[in-house]
Amino acid sequence: MLRKNYLPRKITYKTSGVDIDKANAFVRGIKGVVQATKGVSVLERKGAFGGLFGLDVKKYKDPVLVSSTDGVGTKLLLAQKMGVHHTVGIDLVAMNVNDILCVGAKPLFFLDYIACGKLDPKVLKDVVKGIAKGCKQSDCSLVGGETAEMPGMYKKDEYDLAGFAVGVVDKKKILDGSGIKAGDRVIGLASSGIHSNGYSLVRKVFSGQEQKKFAATLLKPTKIYVKEVLSVLEKFSVRGMAHNTGGAFYEKLTKILPDGMCFKIDRKSWRVPEIFRKIQEKGAIKDSEMFKTFNMGIGFIMVVSPEDAVNVRKELTKQRLKSFDIGEVVKDKKCKINFFNL
Repeated sequence: MLRKNYLPRKITYKTSGVDIDKANAFVRGIKGVVQATKGVSVLERKGAFGGLFGLDVKKYKDPVLVSSTDGVGTKLLLAQKMGVHHTVGIDLVAMNVNDILCVGAKPLFFLDYIACGKLDPKVLKDVVKGIAKGCKQSDCSLVGGETAEMPGMYKKDEYDLAGFAVGVVDKKKILDGSGIKAGDRVIGLASSGIHSNGYSLVRKVFSGQEQKKFAATLLKPTKIYVKEVLSVLEKFSVRGMAHNTGGAFYEKLTKILPDGMCFKIDRKSWRVPEIFRKIQEKGAIKDSEMFKTFNMGIGFIMVVSPEDAVNVRKELTKQRLKSFDIGEVVKDKKCKINFFNL
């Protein structure tokens, strides 16, 4: 028999570091923000263990669902370091909806997953507000999510984000780049900044003081291209699209290129934002590494026929989005991408 002094103290889930009551209060606190994103297709059921979405199949002849899952990467470390939490939620939505947009899909709904060491309602409310804002920008509904408090897995002030998006496109309208031809024009859509890729390199290049100095630029949220691109797709025949993220021009853009073709990109056709110049100079980074790591001012790319190029750009201007004719498609069996005027 154990002596009285050695009897184990009472242990609860709360004393282990997980406060269910606080988590429930947090969920109630963000209910209004989440509710504001929901369209008429979202079905509310009190006892449902999942988000319900009624797809209006009458709008599509042969509907195909398109999905994507992604996170924000180490940009989160910078956001947490600077105490800026209201923009990374937009980044999370953008990384997913911009991806499914590439095949011509309209985003329908979004779900998020937030993991943290200790639930801080104020911080996480800011994160969710950003997610809701991103959903509104992409005209999709935030139908659900999960907030997991995991002490031991994460430090007290740490959190991580993951997202999941689903969209829809008519089967005959799926874009995969197979229709790209020699002579087609490459239209680059301006980025809002670094977006959400390359931050491990950014943090390696810039000192803590420099990160603080450039924080507003470094934490600017990823541009969501959904509304502008869908507007173009309604009026013009687009042959291929790419979300210019990790791997950038060398991997993301060439992913949609048919065999025997090459992208010939005119480096002088757009002005690279100053933040990229600072990164390159401070880190003494080669051009090829920069164009493989960062979007360099071009966050999304559309490949269109030479006949449609001017009008596509006019439509983007009408949508208040800056664009550039950055090159063309040429026949070349040995090279997938060629930069000139570097």
